[in-house]
Formats: sequence, structure tokens, C-alpha cells
Amino acid sequence: MKAAVYFTNLRTSAKKNLSQKISELLDAAGMKESIPPGALVAVKVHFGEKGNTAFIRPHLLRDIIEKIAACNAKPFLTDANTLYRGERTDAVSHLLLARRHGFSESVTGAPVIIADGLRGLDAVAVPVNGKHFSTVSIAAAVHHADSYISIAHVKGHELTGFGGALKNTGMGCASRDGKMKQHCGIAPRIERKMCIGCGTCAEHCPAAAIVLEQKKALIHGAKCIGCASCILVCPREAVKIRWDEDANRFMEKMIEYTVGVLTPKKGKTFFINFLTDISPACDCYGHADFPIVPDIGILASKDPVAVDQASVDCINACKGLEASTLKSHHEPGQDKFRGLYPQINWEHQLEYAVRLGLGTRDYRMIEV
Repeated sequence: MKAAVYFTNLRTSAKKNLSQKISELLDAAGMKESIPPGALVAVKVHFGEKGNTAFIRPHLLRDIIEKIAACNAKPFLTDANTLYRGERTDAVSHLLLARRHGFSESVTGAPVIIADGLRGLDAVAVPVNGKHFSTVSIAAAVHHADSYISIAHVKGHELTGFGGALKNTGMGCASRDGKMKQHCGIAPRIERKMCIGCGTCAEHCPAAAIVLEQKKALIHGAKCIGCASCILVCPREAVKIRWDEDANRFMEKMIEYTVGVLTPKKGKTFFINFLTDISPACDCYGHADFPIVPDIGILASKDPVAVDQASVDCINACKGLEASTLKSHHEPGQDKFRGLYPQINWEHQLEYAVRLGLGTRDYRMIEV
């Protein structure tokens, strides 16, 4: 059976503003059915890294928070600490950055709780009996919440092709140990003929895993945490991932973590994808490059696979912006994420999610 995915565009008028459209979208999609009265509701968002500007505007979250609160529930905004060193590596820095980016209770209507605690150690082992993991390490505040709502900013991603509801959940709700276990084995390699020894990759490596030897970069695999920062910052594109094996394995691990988040909350989850400021790379970077397509709208569904599939289809239906980093596949109907990352089979994350029973790629779009 096809899953229902609800969509609203960003057109507004004096008669109906975006806040009203978001409210109507959530009503039509049945979000309140996923929220029991009195529930503590984990609302998973990405607060953006310092310097990034593509994350969802915090004031737009207030309409969603008020809808949740109207169900006699208690919503809180949450994310887990990062694996790499940055402004979100511990709860204190993370909270300060969230406030700096506007994710305060006065703006959104909900408090912010860092899901895996002060240093990323507050976690619960959840059984999944998967191909890669028997148990997964889920951030405690997410696991102990009664309901879970993902609000994802859809964008490109250098390891998964794109990131949406599934990545926001599987990677975003993992503890630091969980993130490490997902990334393990994703050590890049240096194409020595292309490397000019500029040291940019070493400067940006959060694990100090890259050194310069004989005027060429060298990655120490034992230290590498697989964050892929070096891939994005290399000016010569000399840093390569062993895509065919490692990227698929990484996506499978991420989906098994998604199972660990969602399975204990069956019937009490909901997914909202924002197709705005669709940048070519993750919001974890301290910048956001020019969008690859124009802003499209907002999607909502009870099915995380369907809402991600619909998001990709909406993006691919657009004409790509040639001023962006998109190198090819600009025409409507062409795969924009293949244009960004031609060696990554982004569909694998959806295929594996279907195999593990998280949802379906078959959907019917209902415009609100």
C-alpha cells in the first residue's frame, strides 16, 4: 500500500501565511495521532554548526511546537553531540550554539535538551539484531521520550548522497559511541598525484589523523574517525573515499540505528522534511554553499522512507541552479544527488530501510 506524504509549497498571501500553511499541513498529515496525551516528545532538529546558514529557521519551529503542545504533550528540541571537535562536541557548547542560532525557548516555545548528555555518554543500548549491529547506542533523552518527531533539513551529503528523515534519525540520535561505530571503516585515501601538500586537510581534521610527509598528505587510518571533513575542504579533490563498499556499509549502519530509534516508539513517530536552502553538503560544516535547486516546500508523513523518497523526487523534478556546485544533471528529472556525488548510490539507504521494515518507497503525494 502506498504511504501518504503531505506537501505544502511556500507560496503565501495576505489570506494565508506560512505559519497557517504549516498548521494545516500537520493537521492533514495527522501528526496528533502520533502524540499520546501527556507525552514527552523529542523533536529532533539540527542546530547547524557555527558559520552554517542553511539550517531550518528556528521561528518556523514554533508552529510545530504549538501543535504538539495542543495535544496536552510536552515537546523539547533535541540533538546529540557530534563525533568531531567543534561547537557541538559537548552539551554546554552545543546549548550555547543552539541559542546563538535562535533555538531558544522564547523563539521556538520549547526547551533544548542535548540528548546524550554533557559529553555524549548518556545512552541506552537498544537491540536491533541487524546485519552490522546486535545492539545500537541511542542517545538517552530520545530513547526515554514517549514520542519522536523528526524535523529534517534535506540536503546533499558526501557519504549518503543526501540526508533527510532517515539520516536525521539514525545518525542524529546516536550517542558519540554510536556515531563512531557507524563511521568506523570510512577512512579516505589520498590521490598522491593530485595532492599539492597545501595542508588544508590536516588543518581541518578533527582527529589529527592527517600529516604531511614528503610534501604530500597522509592519513593514519587508526586515528581517522570517518567524518569526511577532509573530502569537502581539499581544493584539489585529492581526498577519495572507497565508495563502492564503504558508503553502502555506512548507510546500512545508519539505517540500523534508525531502527533502534523508531522501533520502540511504533505508532508514535512523525516526520517533517524542509526542502529549503537545499545545500550540497551537511549542516555540520561551518559554512553552507549556494543551494543546488530553488526552495520547494515542506513535506510531512508517518513514513520516514516515503517522505525521503518524495523529497528526493521533488528536488530532482527541479531545474538545477547552475551557479551552485552541482556539476551536472541540471535538467528537470535528472538526479541532482548523482550530479553532486556520482559514485554514491543514495538509493541504498532507502532500499535497506525498506528491507528492515521502516517503510515504503511507494507513496501518494497529497498537496495541502
